[in-house]
Amino acid sequence: MTVQVIVLNGGSSSGKSGIARCLQAILPDPWLTLGVDTLIDAMPPSMQTSEEGIGFAADGGVSLGAQFKALDEAWAVGVAAMVRAGARVIVDEVFLGGPASQQRWRTALEGLDVLWVGVRCDATVAAGREIGRGDRPRGMAEAQAEQVHQGVEYDLVVDTTHTEALECARTVAARLG
Repeated sequence: MTVQVIVLNGGSSSGKSGIARCLQAILPDPWLTLGVDTLIDAMPPSMQTSEEGIGFAADGGVSLGAQFKALDEAWAVGVAAMVRAGARVIVDEVFLGGPASQQRWRTALEGLDVLWVGVRCDATVAAGREIGRGDRPRGMAEAQAEQVHQGVEYDLVVDTTHTEALECARTVAARLG
């Protein structure tokens, strides 16, 4: 199997982006990193404040409206098209819908070689990172720490609670062959 897509799923501030950057540095071929933050950054600002878009509550809760869900679906299909065109992609994702979120990606990536990686981090540690980042509502990391993994199946799980991103990336890279 020649892995074409690495899907990193974990809660906010779990370390997914750091692992993705380290993977880009240590893997011999070029890999693109795309994720839910890329999608959100590409959306018009009005979609981050409407009921149809994506909403961020003061307590860290996230609500997804119909327009966001439609764009998210198109996003997954578009990422898969890039892979089918020859790009290798690391997907930095947050499966708020658990197995339904994973199924959306499974459908989009059907026929491709995918490595499914769970990125775990203790809720308290993730919450501390969230405060340090300063760009997320407080409570998001703690709320998502376990929620995003419930019912999701992985080929590999790494834990960034006490393990640096580079070491986690090396563990992922070792699974690529």
